[in-house]
Amino acid sequence: MTSILGIGECMIELSSASDDLWRQRFSGDVFNALWYARAYSRGETDIAFHTAVGTDQMSDQMLTFIQSGGIRCDDTPRIANRRPGLYTIHLNGAERSFTYWRDTSAAQMMVRRPGPLWANVAGADVVYFSGISLAILPPEDLEILLDGLVQHKKQGGILAFDPNIRPHLWSDRDRMLRVISRAASLCDLVLPSFDDETSAFGDATPEDSAKRYADLGANHVVVKNGPSDTIHLESGCMTAFPVTPVDKIIDTTAAGDSFNGAYIASLLRGLPTDKAIQSAQQCAGKVIRQKGAIISFAELDAL
Repeated sequence: MTSILGIGECMIELSSASDDLWRQRFSGDVFNALWYARAYSRGETDIAFHTAVGTDQMSDQMLTFIQSGGIRCDDTPRIANRRPGLYTIHLNGAERSFTYWRDTSAAQMMVRRPGPLWANVAGADVVYFSGISLAILPPEDLEILLDGLVQHKKQGGILAFDPNIRPHLWSDRDRMLRVISRAASLCDLVLPSFDDETSAFGDATPEDSAKRYADLGANHVVVKNGPSDTIHLESGCMTAFPVTPVDKIIDTTAAGDSFNGAYIASLLRGLPTDKAIQSAQQCAGKVIRQKGAIISFAELDAL
């Protein structure tokens, strides 16, 4: 059986259910991708998540929810006097904006207890992480994580990375661009979103983004671009895959995360590139027709 390990943050998500009522769920970019990887793996892939949580009741509920999705997290570090981060989703039509409370997030400490982390890394075929995973870490912990992942790659592991560029998480824009580029240069598969890349790096086209990451050293790049073509670049060959239009879009939260999870799981199942991208596009199309980042497997099947 193949295996995926995600390294990142899970948060408490609040989304508006009505004018004065909020709906509470759990979400986070890497966790979201693992949830949809689980859905598209058809039970053929072991999926694990490394993060850190507090010792409070909400942390208990979060771990229970993660495990309910068939995602292993039984050795998650528990950090006293820390809590899960929280964010709210604000919708303007289907487009979303977020407000975050994460200054004392336990996930910032996920590298401080390295035993469970490196045990999970050693057992993974694919290690998946993101720019947000890196942005929330103290600088010294970021270095420890990247150094350890380099060693895992040298031993035959595959590294997959979504730059997921969030400038508000970085105190220094130049450092943000350097760290994102460095992390991508270490990885086999890079999964950027064009709107992030053009804002941060000034890329004129998705093809420019794909080529820039390939020039950094990534052999396999997939650039997501909303309803426009998905750009795939592997071993120097670039292909554009049209996206089937989606109607009745409600909330675009986790569109890219769900694409990433479904794509990686589909590749690990042995699907060819075109079928894997089609599956990933379909998954994202289902997710944006519902509120929030996570939809149940039953809802996913029904859609």
